[in-house]
Amino acid sequence: MTLERLDDAAAVERWSRTRRAARRTLGFVPTMGALHEGHLTLVRRALESEGVCAVSIFVNPLQFDDSADLARYPRDFERDAELLERAGASLVFTGTLASFFGTDDPKRVEREVPGPAARVLEGASRPGHFDGVATIVRRLFELVRPTRAFFGEKDFQQTLVVRSVAERLGFPAIEVVPTVREPDGLALSSRNARLDAAGRERALALSRGLFAARAAWRAGERVAAPLAALLRAPLDAAALDVEYAVVRDPERFIEVPAPDGALERARALVAAFVDAPGGRVRLIDTLELSSTPSPSGTP
Repeated sequence: MTLERLDDAAAVERWSRTRRAARRTLGFVPTMGALHEGHLTLVRRALESEGVCAVSIFVNPLQFDDSADLARYPRDFERDAELLERAGASLVFTGTLASFFGTDDPKRVEREVPGPAARVLEGASRPGHFDGVATIVRRLFELVRPTRAFFGEKDFQQTLVVRSVAERLGFPAIEVVPTVREPDGLALSSRNARLDAAGRERALALSRGLFAARAAWRAGERVAAPLAALLRAPLDAAALDVEYAVVRDPERFIEVPAPDGALERARALVAAFVDAPGGRVRLIDTLELSSTPSPSGTP
C-alpha cells in the first residue's frame, strides 16, 4: 500500500471521514518525528490491532519550555515517511501551529487542561509541557477520530495525560506499548542521536538503575525509599544531573509514598541530563517494578 502524505488539517479530516464511512477501524500513532524502532513498533501494533494506521509528525512548540531544545529537535520528514511506508502505514501527516489551531502565536492557542497526573515530576520540571501535550493530542484526535491510539510506555506520565484527554472526548481507546530497548538496555529515544560514545555510555546509568530497582523488588523489597536509592546510585556514579529518580504506585501516581510504607505496586521513573557535544541532552525512562518476569529472562 502506498503511503499517503498530507499537510492540511482539512484533508486529514476528509481522509478519516472516508475510512469511517467504510466502517473501518483506524489506529493512530502521534509522533514528533525522528522516528526509530520504538515508533515503528507502535505502527506495527496499530496495524495488527486495527488494520489501518495513520501517523502524525509534528514538533509541537506548545510542549517545549526551552526554545533551544525546540530548535535542536531533529527533523527529517522524508526519512520518516520512507520508514513509515516500509512499515505499512497508510497515512502520514504534518502541519503547522496555524494549520491546527488557526494561529501561529502559541499564546493565542486555547490550552487543554492536562489533568491531575500533570502536576508532578515531568509537569513540575517542565511547566506548561503537559498543557501543550494535551492541547495538540486533543486536536489530533479530533482530526483523525481514531478507534485506538498507541503510545510508548517510556513516556508513562504522558500516557496518563493522554488517557485523561481521551476520557473527556469519549474516544479513542488508548493502548500503551512496552518500551523498546537496545540490547544493552538503553531505551530508544530520538534524543539518543545527539549523544556521542561517552555520553551514550553514561546514559546507560538510567536503565541500570531501573533494572537494579526491579531486581530488588523481585527479591522482596517493597519500601519506596530503598528502591529509589538503588535507582539513583548508578546515576550518581555516572555523575549525571538528575532531575528526579523516584518510585511511585502507578495507580496513585501523584502521591509520594510513605518513607517506610510497603507498596503493592511500583513503577520507577527517572529523568536526567547527559552532557553531549551540542549541549546537554535530557533523557527519561521508566520501568514497572511489579511486572511479571518475562519467560525469556530478559530484564
